[in-house]
Amino acid sequence: MSFILIIIILALIFDYINGFHDAANSIATIVSTKVLTPFQAVIWAAFFNFIAYLIFKDHAVANTIGKTVFKEYITLPVIFSGLIAAIIWNLFTWWRGIPSSSSHTLIGGFAGAAIAHAFISAAQNHQDLPSLKVIIDNTKITKTILFIFLAPLLGMAISMFFTLVTISRNTWLKCSILLACCVALWFSFVKFQEDKIKENVSKYFKVDKYEHEIVKLNEDLISLQKNPADSSNAKKIEGIQKKIEDQSTKLEKSKKSVAEIAPFSNRYEQDGSEKVAQQIISNVSTKDIEISKLGDKLALFLEVDKKKAIKDRSAEKLESYKVAQDAFDSVKPMCKKLPEIGFDSLSTFMAYKLMSLNYPIGIDKIDDFKKKIKVDVKADLQKELTKADNTILRVGIICLILLFIIAFIYNEKIRTTSAAKTGNMFKKLQLLSSAAFSIGHGGNDAQKVMGIIAAALMANGEIVDIKQMPEWVPLACYAAIALGTLSGGWKIVKTMGTKITKVTPLEGVCAETAGATTLFLTEQMGIPVSTTHTITGAIIGVGATKRLSAVRWGVTINLLWAWILTIPISAILAAITYFITSFFVK
Repeated sequence: MSFILIIIILALIFDYINGFHDAANSIATIVSTKVLTPFQAVIWAAFFNFIAYLIFKDHAVANTIGKTVFKEYITLPVIFSGLIAAIIWNLFTWWRGIPSSSSHTLIGGFAGAAIAHAFISAAQNHQDLPSLKVIIDNTKITKTILFIFLAPLLGMAISMFFTLVTISRNTWLKCSILLACCVALWFSFVKFQEDKIKENVSKYFKVDKYEHEIVKLNEDLISLQKNPADSSNAKKIEGIQKKIEDQSTKLEKSKKSVAEIAPFSNRYEQDGSEKVAQQIISNVSTKDIEISKLGDKLALFLEVDKKKAIKDRSAEKLESYKVAQDAFDSVKPMCKKLPEIGFDSLSTFMAYKLMSLNYPIGIDKIDDFKKKIKVDVKADLQKELTKADNTILRVGIICLILLFIIAFIYNEKIRTTSAAKTGNMFKKLQLLSSAAFSIGHGGNDAQKVMGIIAAALMANGEIVDIKQMPEWVPLACYAAIALGTLSGGWKIVKTMGTKITKVTPLEGVCAETAGATTLFLTEQMGIPVSTTHTITGAIIGVGATKRLSAVRWGVTINLLWAWILTIPISAILAAITYFITSFFVK
């Protein structure tokens, strides 16, 4: 069995464990309020975990997770070690009944293994130890750590707000506030959509890639300048300075293109993806990005990165890599002629050039070669625009709140109300709020494993960028987390559903709706928050609304310690695992 296959299986096992570890997040309140039996609840939650596959298309969280570590430090042993550490910590906390974060253990493991890899490699090659900023994306890590605290606070604040609105006796005031929430959420999600479009377009034009390259080159330059007496360094310094200038030029061009595109991409809501994409290519020069993307597709066709990843395993594989790299180096300069002679003629020249180098392509495969390296900027831009579309999610949230409004009006103004009838109404509404939270849980947590699998495929040379992950990856991840949820997690259900505070159907609705809202908001921002932290904060919020003493703060403080320790412990476990793995796998 190949190493990449082992890693994919491990990732799906982690996703499965994530499902039963976090099943309590979706079903704790609905079980504790006796709306559904535990068996019914896990089926309900698992179904909506999988439905998230049909709703979330941009995979912003997956992109954040996969790019926590920069590409040059992503290797298969790094990903393997991170997954092993994450699985160990997840199983330990499940066994102890601690609702820790599967998200943060995965991020901690991935980052810890990458740091160990970078430091061990530097020591073996007698190089200066690299700084953390060139190994891991500090911005992504900082956001993730920040939301360890912000996610539960946000969930708590929203749940307190929903609870106070729900228990209001003035029906029309209550419904007016909820309608105002609909309007606010609608425009908030439209803004998220616009921001995501800008981010996707920026990444398509490789702004983030060029920025990181400049940071890395500057660090290499500083390292060389520490020893100016070494005569061999002068030429290296000159070469790096030239590369920095080249990357800076590319960065400025990319930023300029993104700025020129902004007025058109802001019209997505009115004009749609096809019209906006056409406006972009008609008014903005895409010459440089076409040349760059053609080079990427050529490298992918020749399997340069894939062969590079395994070149050290045997002399035969090293030779295969050299052939692919030499072919790529010979053909890539031709990419610059794309604007002059057009794709069809250029791709034909490339094919014959490869044949002249004895690269196994063959005349009968020229059409297949052209198809695989073809660059269609309009289609690619249209795809990036469509990915950012959150209409389904936006409409779903509004419909959920409108259903609450209709239920309140019917229960309080149309029929004769009673405590029993109101209790039954909230039990029915809790089915909706639980479904919404399960969708948020699936959409947020399945994406984290998608990001890891995509990073593994990238490290193995199967894809160039995480956004190019094949369609089977999200399908497999959503299926795995749904199957995991079916397995339940009864120890954590007890902690979440009874130990923090006693929850009624009304409070269950408010907690789950608040949790779902928080997950949808953070998913749109691409922040991998913990569903555990979110629902815990929401449950604390409904308890604190009654009175502060209704919350068992001792239990809450213990949970907080588990949350804080998850990332560092996972990172240490992953570093140890990588050190052991490095003796067996290269």
